[in-house]
Amino acid sequence: MSKLITRISIWPNNVYIYTMISRTLENKIKELATKFPVISLTGPRQSGKTTLVRHTFPGYHYVSLEEPDTRLNAQTDPRGFLRNHPDGLIIDEVQRVPELFSYIQSFADESDRTAQFILTGSQNFLLLEKISQSLAGRVAILKLLPFSLNELDKANIRYSHFDPFLLQGFYPRLYDKKIAPDDYYPNYIQTYIERDVRQIINITDLNVFTRFLKLCAGRIGQLVNLSSLGQEAGITHATARAWISLLEASYIVFLLHPHHRNFNKRLVKSPKLYFYDTGLACSLLGIREVTQVETHYLRGSLFENLVIADIFKSFTNTGKEPPITFWRDKTGHEIDLLVESGNDLHPVEIKSSQTISPNFFKDLNFYKDVSGMQEKPAMLIYGGDKDQTWHDIQVRSWMQGL
Repeated sequence: MSKLITRISIWPNNVYIYTMISRTLENKIKELATKFPVISLTGPRQSGKTTLVRHTFPGYHYVSLEEPDTRLNAQTDPRGFLRNHPDGLIIDEVQRVPELFSYIQSFADESDRTAQFILTGSQNFLLLEKISQSLAGRVAILKLLPFSLNELDKANIRYSHFDPFLLQGFYPRLYDKKIAPDDYYPNYIQTYIERDVRQIINITDLNVFTRFLKLCAGRIGQLVNLSSLGQEAGITHATARAWISLLEASYIVFLLHPHHRNFNKRLVKSPKLYFYDTGLACSLLGIREVTQVETHYLRGSLFENLVIADIFKSFTNTGKEPPITFWRDKTGHEIDLLVESGNDLHPVEIKSSQTISPNFFKDLNFYKDVSGMQEKPAMLIYGGDKDQTWHDIQVRSWMQGL
Protein backbone atom coordinates (compact mmCIF):
# COMPACT_ATOMS: atom_id res chain seq x y z
CA MET A 1 0.00 0.00 0.00
CA SER A 2 1.43 3.38 -0.95
CA LYS A 3 2.05 6.17 1.47
CA LEU A 4 -0.71 8.44 0.20
CA ILE A 5 -3.66 7.08 -1.72
CA THR A 6 -6.26 8.89 -3.77
CA ARG A 7 -9.20 6.64 -4.45
CA ILE A 8 -12.43 7.01 -6.40
CA SER A 9 -15.16 4.74 -5.03
CA ILE A 10 -18.52 4.15 -6.63
CA TRP A 11 -21.33 2.99 -4.36
CA PRO A 12 -24.98 2.30 -5.08
CA ASN A 13 -26.10 5.78 -4.10
CA ASN A 14 -23.08 7.98 -4.52
CA VAL A 15 -19.65 8.59 -5.97
CA TYR A 16 -16.98 10.01 -3.73
CA ILE A 17 -13.29 10.83 -3.95
CA TYR A 18 -11.00 10.84 -0.97
CA THR A 19 -7.33 10.93 -0.18
CA MET A 20 -6.17 8.77 2.67
CA ILE A 21 -2.95 8.31 4.53
CA SER A 22 -1.95 4.67 4.87
CA ARG A 23 -3.15 3.10 8.13
CA THR A 24 -0.96 0.47 9.74
CA LEU A 25 -3.99 -1.40 11.05
CA GLU A 26 -5.12 -2.27 7.52
CA ASN A 27 -2.69 -5.19 7.38
CA LYS A 28 -4.18 -6.73 10.53
CA ILE A 29 -7.74 -6.18 9.31
CA LYS A 30 -6.98 -8.00 6.06
CA GLU A 31 -5.37 -10.88 7.95
CA LEU A 32 -8.29 -11.34 10.35
CA ALA A 33 -10.85 -10.93 7.55
CA THR A 34 -9.75 -14.33 6.27
CA LYS A 35 -10.50 -15.98 9.62
CA PHE A 36 -13.59 -14.39 11.22
CA PRO A 37 -17.15 -13.87 9.92
CA VAL A 38 -17.39 -10.49 11.69
CA ILE A 39 -14.82 -7.71 12.03
CA SER A 40 -15.44 -5.02 14.65
CA LEU A 41 -13.57 -1.73 14.51
CA THR A 42 -13.94 0.69 17.41
CA GLY A 43 -12.30 4.03 18.07
CA PRO A 44 -13.08 7.69 18.65
CA ARG A 45 -15.30 9.64 16.31
CA GLN A 46 -13.45 10.85 13.19
CA SER A 47 -10.44 8.59 13.75
CA GLY A 48 -10.81 7.27 10.19
CA LYS A 49 -12.78 4.07 10.80
CA THR A 50 -15.24 4.54 7.93
CA THR A 51 -12.56 5.57 5.46
CA LEU A 52 -10.41 2.59 6.39
CA VAL A 53 -13.08 -0.10 6.13
CA ARG A 54 -14.51 1.30 2.89
CA HIS A 55 -11.03 1.29 1.42
CA THR A 56 -10.26 -2.22 2.71
CA PHE A 57 -13.59 -3.71 1.59
CA PRO A 58 -14.42 -1.77 -1.62
CA GLY A 59 -17.13 -4.18 -2.83
CA TYR A 60 -19.17 -4.02 0.37
CA HIS A 61 -22.35 -2.03 0.80
CA TYR A 62 -22.07 0.69 3.42
CA VAL A 63 -24.80 1.84 5.80
CA SER A 64 -24.73 4.16 8.80
CA LEU A 65 -27.14 3.67 11.67
CA GLU A 66 -26.72 7.35 12.51
CA GLU A 67 -29.23 7.97 9.68
CA PRO A 68 -32.77 7.79 11.10
CA ASP A 69 -34.39 6.01 8.14
CA THR A 70 -31.62 3.40 7.96
CA ARG A 71 -31.81 2.88 11.71
CA LEU A 72 -35.60 2.43 11.54
CA ASN A 73 -35.21 -0.13 8.75
CA ALA A 74 -32.70 -2.12 10.84
CA GLN A 75 -34.96 -1.97 13.90
CA THR A 76 -38.24 -2.95 12.21
CA ASP A 77 -36.95 -5.59 9.79
CA PRO A 78 -33.50 -6.79 10.92
CA ARG A 79 -33.59 -9.99 8.84
CA GLY A 80 -34.49 -8.15 5.67
CA PHE A 81 -31.96 -5.45 6.43
CA LEU A 82 -29.12 -7.98 6.64
CA ARG A 83 -30.35 -10.27 3.84
CA ASN A 84 -30.41 -7.44 1.29
CA HIS A 85 -26.60 -7.32 1.23
CA PRO A 86 -25.28 -10.85 0.62
CA ASP A 87 -21.97 -9.62 -0.85
CA GLY A 88 -20.81 -8.08 2.42
CA LEU A 89 -22.05 -5.26 4.60
CA ILE A 90 -20.33 -2.45 6.51
CA ILE A 91 -22.48 -1.18 9.37
CA ASP A 92 -21.35 2.10 10.89
CA GLU A 93 -22.30 3.08 14.47
CA VAL A 94 -23.79 -0.37 14.92
CA GLN A 95 -24.34 0.14 18.66
CA ARG A 96 -27.31 2.37 17.77
CA VAL A 97 -29.38 -0.77 17.09
CA PRO A 98 -28.27 -3.30 19.72
CA GLU A 99 -30.99 -5.82 18.80
CA LEU A 100 -29.21 -6.29 15.47
CA PHE A 101 -26.36 -8.30 17.03
CA SER A 102 -28.37 -11.49 17.57
CA TYR A 103 -29.44 -11.49 13.93
CA ILE A 104 -25.86 -10.91 12.78
CA GLN A 105 -24.90 -13.97 14.82
CA SER A 106 -27.54 -16.10 13.07
CA PHE A 107 -26.52 -14.93 9.59
CA ALA A 108 -22.83 -15.49 10.34
CA ASP A 109 -23.51 -19.04 11.59
CA GLU A 110 -25.70 -19.89 8.61
CA SER A 111 -23.37 -18.73 5.87
CA ASP A 112 -20.01 -19.74 7.39
CA ARG A 113 -18.42 -16.94 5.35
CA THR A 114 -15.47 -14.90 6.55
CA ALA A 115 -15.68 -11.10 6.76
CA GLN A 116 -19.40 -11.08 6.02
CA PHE A 117 -20.09 -8.15 8.33
CA ILE A 118 -17.81 -5.22 9.16
CA LEU A 119 -19.01 -3.34 12.22
CA THR A 120 -17.76 0.04 13.40
CA GLY A 121 -18.64 2.12 16.44
CA SER A 122 -17.39 5.00 18.55
CA GLN A 123 -18.86 3.98 21.90
CA ASN A 124 -16.69 1.21 23.24
CA PHE A 125 -18.66 -0.25 26.11
CA LEU A 126 -22.01 -0.18 24.29
CA LEU A 127 -20.51 -2.00 21.34
CA LEU A 128 -18.38 -4.49 23.26
CA GLU A 129 -21.19 -5.33 25.67
CA LYS A 130 -23.36 -6.52 22.78
CA ILE A 131 -20.47 -8.28 21.09
CA SER A 132 -19.67 -10.27 24.23
CA GLN A 133 -23.31 -11.29 24.54
CA SER A 134 -23.99 -12.28 20.93
CA LEU A 135 -20.83 -12.62 18.87
CA ALA A 136 -18.26 -14.21 21.17
CA GLY A 137 -15.93 -16.41 19.15
CA ARG A 138 -17.24 -15.05 15.85
CA VAL A 139 -15.76 -11.57 15.85
CA ALA A 140 -12.28 -10.03 15.65
CA ILE A 141 -12.17 -6.82 17.69
CA LEU A 142 -9.78 -4.07 16.62
CA LYS A 143 -9.24 -0.45 17.64
CA LEU A 144 -8.39 2.48 15.35
CA LEU A 145 -7.02 5.61 16.99
CA PRO A 146 -6.00 8.88 15.31
CA PHE A 147 -2.78 8.89 13.28
CA SER A 148 0.47 7.72 14.80
CA LEU A 149 3.77 9.54 14.29
CA ASN A 150 4.93 6.65 12.13
CA GLU A 151 1.89 6.86 9.84
CA LEU A 152 2.42 10.59 9.35
CA ASP A 153 6.14 10.13 8.79
CA LYS A 154 5.47 7.59 6.02
CA ALA A 155 3.21 10.17 4.38
CA ASN A 156 6.07 12.71 4.57
CA ILE A 157 4.30 14.78 7.23
CA ARG A 158 6.98 15.83 9.70
CA TYR A 159 7.94 18.61 12.07
CA SER A 160 11.46 19.26 13.29
CA HIS A 161 10.09 19.77 16.80
CA PHE A 162 7.22 18.21 18.73
CA ASP A 163 5.35 21.38 19.75
CA PRO A 164 3.32 21.62 16.49
CA PHE A 165 2.20 18.00 16.93
CA LEU A 166 1.13 18.71 20.51
CA LEU A 167 -1.12 21.51 19.27
CA GLN A 168 -2.39 19.96 16.06
CA GLY A 169 -3.01 16.46 17.33
CA PHE A 170 -3.60 13.50 15.03
CA TYR A 171 -7.20 13.36 13.85
CA PRO A 172 -7.28 12.60 10.10
CA ARG A 173 -9.50 15.53 9.03
CA LEU A 174 -6.90 17.99 10.30
CA TYR A 175 -4.51 16.61 7.69
CA ASP A 176 -6.89 15.55 4.92
CA LYS A 177 -8.80 18.84 4.91
CA LYS A 178 -6.06 21.07 6.34
CA ILE A 179 -8.31 22.36 9.13
CA ALA A 180 -6.79 24.62 11.76
CA PRO A 181 -6.89 23.04 15.25
CA ASP A 182 -8.65 26.13 16.61
CA ASP A 183 -11.47 25.52 14.13
CA TYR A 184 -11.58 21.75 14.48
CA TYR A 185 -11.44 20.90 18.18
CA PRO A 186 -14.09 23.23 19.63
CA ASN A 187 -16.58 21.79 17.14
CA TYR A 188 -15.41 18.25 17.88
CA ILE A 189 -15.90 18.81 21.62
CA GLN A 190 -19.33 20.35 21.16
CA THR A 191 -20.46 17.53 18.87
CA TYR A 192 -19.10 14.89 21.24
CA ILE A 193 -20.91 16.35 24.23
CA GLU A 194 -24.19 16.96 22.44
CA ARG A 195 -24.32 13.60 20.64
CA ASP A 196 -22.31 10.91 22.39
CA VAL A 197 -22.67 12.07 25.97
CA ARG A 198 -26.43 12.51 25.71
CA GLN A 199 -26.78 9.08 24.09
CA ILE A 200 -24.91 7.33 26.87
CA ILE A 201 -25.81 9.12 30.08
CA ASN A 202 -28.44 11.56 31.32
CA ILE A 203 -26.61 14.77 32.22
CA THR A 204 -28.90 17.67 33.03
CA ASP A 205 -26.24 20.39 32.85
CA LEU A 206 -23.79 19.87 30.01
CA ASN A 207 -21.80 22.93 31.11
CA VAL A 208 -20.79 21.03 34.25
CA PHE A 209 -19.59 18.12 32.12
CA THR A 210 -17.60 20.50 29.92
CA ARG A 211 -15.95 21.96 33.02
CA PHE A 212 -15.14 18.42 34.20
CA LEU A 213 -13.56 17.65 30.81
CA LYS A 214 -11.37 20.76 31.04
CA LEU A 215 -10.32 19.81 34.57
CA CYS A 216 -9.23 16.41 33.25
CA ALA A 217 -7.07 18.13 30.63
CA GLY A 218 -5.35 20.03 33.42
CA ARG A 219 -4.44 16.74 35.10
CA ILE A 220 -2.63 15.00 32.24
CA GLY A 221 0.00 12.63 33.58
CA GLN A 222 -1.24 12.97 37.15
CA LEU A 223 -2.66 10.37 39.49
CA VAL A 224 -6.45 10.28 39.30
CA ASN A 225 -8.01 11.86 42.37
CA LEU A 226 -11.76 11.50 42.00
CA SER A 227 -12.53 13.43 45.18
CA SER A 228 -10.53 16.44 44.00
CA LEU A 229 -11.99 16.26 40.47
CA GLY A 230 -15.51 15.99 41.80
CA GLN A 231 -15.08 18.83 44.27
CA GLU A 232 -13.70 21.24 41.66
CA ALA A 233 -16.38 20.31 39.14
CA GLY A 234 -19.17 20.53 41.70
CA ILE A 235 -20.19 16.87 41.45
CA THR A 236 -20.00 13.83 43.73
CA HIS A 237 -17.16 11.33 43.90
CA ALA A 238 -19.46 8.69 42.36
CA THR A 239 -20.41 10.99 39.47
CA ALA A 240 -16.76 11.79 38.81
CA ARG A 241 -16.03 8.06 38.61
CA ALA A 242 -18.93 7.53 36.20
CA TRP A 243 -17.84 10.42 34.01
CA ILE A 244 -14.24 9.17 33.83
CA SER A 245 -15.63 5.81 32.69
CA LEU A 246 -17.70 7.62 30.07
CA LEU A 247 -14.62 9.46 28.76
CA GLU A 248 -12.77 6.16 28.57
CA ALA A 249 -15.61 4.41 26.75
CA SER A 250 -15.83 7.14 24.13
CA TYR A 251 -12.07 7.24 23.53
CA ILE A 252 -11.38 10.68 24.96
CA VAL A 253 -9.08 9.60 27.80
CA PHE A 254 -7.33 6.43 28.90
CA LEU A 255 -6.02 5.43 32.31
CA LEU A 256 -2.50 4.07 32.72
CA HIS A 257 -2.50 1.73 35.69
CA PRO A 258 0.38 1.16 38.13
CA HIS A 259 2.35 -2.04 37.87
CA HIS A 260 1.16 -4.64 40.34
CA ARG A 261 4.53 -6.08 41.32
CA ASN A 262 5.28 -4.87 44.84
CA PHE A 263 9.03 -4.50 45.33
CA ASN A 264 8.92 -2.50 48.54
CA LYS A 265 5.20 -2.48 49.53
CA ARG A 266 5.10 1.29 49.26
CA LEU A 267 3.73 1.77 45.77
CA VAL A 268 0.89 4.04 44.69
CA LYS A 269 -2.29 2.31 43.55
CA SER A 270 -4.08 5.05 41.59
CA PRO A 271 -3.94 5.17 37.77
CA LYS A 272 -2.68 8.16 35.78
CA LEU A 273 -4.81 10.10 33.31
CA TYR A 274 -3.94 10.69 29.64
CA PHE A 275 -5.80 11.88 26.56
CA TYR A 276 -5.84 9.84 23.36
CA ASP A 277 -5.06 13.06 21.48
CA THR A 278 -2.94 15.99 22.63
CA GLY A 279 -4.59 18.40 20.20
CA LEU A 280 -7.91 17.84 21.93
CA ALA A 281 -6.26 18.37 25.32
CA CYS A 282 -4.60 21.59 24.13
CA SER A 283 -7.95 22.92 22.95
CA LEU A 284 -9.51 22.19 26.34
CA LEU A 285 -6.59 23.96 28.01
CA GLY A 286 -7.19 27.07 25.89
CA ILE A 287 -3.94 26.67 23.93
CA ARG A 288 -4.39 28.17 20.45
CA GLU A 289 -0.86 28.81 19.14
CA VAL A 290 2.43 26.93 19.05
CA THR A 291 4.05 29.79 20.96
CA GLN A 292 1.61 29.10 23.81
CA VAL A 293 2.64 25.44 23.84
CA GLU A 294 6.30 26.37 24.11
CA THR A 295 5.77 28.27 27.36
CA HIS A 296 2.85 26.37 28.87
CA TYR A 297 3.30 24.91 32.35
CA LEU A 298 1.90 21.56 31.12
CA ARG A 299 4.23 21.29 28.13
CA GLY A 300 6.23 18.46 29.74
CA SER A 301 3.04 16.58 30.62
CA LEU A 302 1.69 17.05 27.10
CA PHE A 303 4.93 15.69 25.66
CA GLU A 304 4.70 12.70 27.98
CA ASN A 305 1.11 12.21 26.79
CA LEU A 306 2.23 12.41 23.16
CA VAL A 307 4.86 9.70 23.63
CA ILE A 308 2.69 7.34 25.68
CA ALA A 309 -0.29 7.69 23.33
CA ASP A 310 1.96 6.95 20.36
CA ILE A 311 3.35 3.84 22.06
CA PHE A 312 -0.25 2.86 22.83
CA LYS A 313 -1.01 3.12 19.08
CA SER A 314 2.02 1.03 18.16
CA PHE A 315 0.27 -1.91 19.85
CA THR A 316 -3.35 -1.27 18.84
CA ASN A 317 -2.25 -0.81 15.21
CA THR A 318 -1.11 -4.44 15.21
CA GLY A 319 -4.26 -5.70 16.91
CA LYS A 320 -2.77 -5.96 20.41
CA GLU A 321 -3.78 -4.57 23.76
CA PRO A 322 -0.97 -2.30 24.98
CA PRO A 323 1.00 -4.11 27.74
CA ILE A 324 2.00 -0.88 29.45
CA THR A 325 1.90 0.35 33.05
CA PHE A 326 3.83 2.83 35.19
CA TRP A 327 5.68 2.56 38.49
CA ARG A 328 5.81 5.01 41.38
CA ASP A 329 6.61 4.56 45.05
CA LYS A 330 5.45 6.80 47.88
CA THR A 331 8.84 8.46 48.25
CA GLY A 332 8.57 10.04 44.80
CA HIS A 333 10.58 7.63 42.64
CA GLU A 334 8.76 7.06 39.36
CA ILE A 335 9.12 5.32 36.01
CA ASP A 336 6.85 6.89 33.39
CA LEU A 337 6.29 3.64 31.52
CA LEU A 338 6.88 -0.07 31.94
CA VAL A 339 6.52 -2.08 28.75
CA GLU A 340 5.93 -5.79 29.20
CA SER A 341 7.59 -8.17 26.75
CA GLY A 342 7.09 -11.82 27.66
CA ASN A 343 8.34 -12.15 31.22
CA ASP A 344 10.43 -8.99 30.99
CA LEU A 345 9.62 -5.41 31.94
CA HIS A 346 11.38 -2.59 30.14
CA PRO A 347 11.43 0.77 31.99
CA VAL A 348 11.02 3.93 29.92
CA GLU A 349 11.51 7.51 31.09
CA ILE A 350 10.14 10.45 29.09
CA LYS A 351 11.67 13.95 29.13
CA SER A 352 10.69 16.88 26.90
CA SER A 353 14.12 18.53 27.08
CA GLN A 354 16.30 18.53 23.95
CA THR A 355 19.42 18.37 26.13
CA ILE A 356 20.37 15.23 28.02
CA SER A 357 21.05 15.62 31.73
CA PRO A 358 22.51 12.98 34.08
CA ASN A 359 19.53 13.61 36.37
CA PHE A 360 17.24 12.03 33.76
CA PHE A 361 18.65 8.60 34.61
CA LYS A 362 18.27 8.63 38.40
CA ASP A 363 14.88 6.93 38.55
CA LEU A 364 15.81 4.43 35.85
CA ASN A 365 18.87 3.36 37.82
CA PHE A 366 16.91 3.31 41.08
CA TYR A 367 14.23 1.12 39.53
CA LYS A 368 16.77 -1.28 38.09
CA ASP A 369 18.32 -1.64 41.55
CA VAL A 370 15.12 -2.24 43.55
CA SER A 371 13.59 -4.51 40.90
CA GLY A 372 16.69 -6.67 40.44
CA MET A 373 16.57 -5.98 36.70
CA GLN A 374 20.00 -4.45 36.24
CA GLU A 375 20.60 -6.38 33.04
CA LYS A 376 17.27 -5.56 31.37
CA PRO A 377 17.15 -2.86 28.65
CA ALA A 378 16.09 0.59 29.82
CA MET A 379 15.22 3.57 27.65
CA LEU A 380 14.94 7.34 27.80
CA ILE A 381 12.75 9.04 25.18
CA TYR A 382 13.51 12.76 24.98
CA GLY A 383 12.66 15.89 22.99
CA GLY A 384 15.87 15.90 20.96
CA ASP A 385 16.57 14.43 17.53
CA LYS A 386 19.62 12.18 18.04
CA ASP A 387 19.64 8.60 19.27
CA GLN A 388 22.52 7.74 21.58
CA THR A 389 23.53 5.57 24.53
CA TRP A 390 24.38 6.71 28.06
CA HIS A 391 26.20 3.93 29.87
CA ASP A 392 23.78 1.00 29.46
CA ILE A 393 20.63 3.07 28.82
CA GLN A 394 19.36 3.67 25.31
CA VAL A 395 18.41 7.28 24.56
CA ARG A 396 15.92 7.64 21.74
CA SER A 397 14.46 10.65 19.99
CA TRP A 398 10.69 11.22 20.22
CA MET A 399 10.63 10.95 16.42
CA GLN A 400 11.57 7.28 16.61
CA GLY A 401 9.07 6.11 19.21
CA LEU A 402 9.55 2.91 21.16
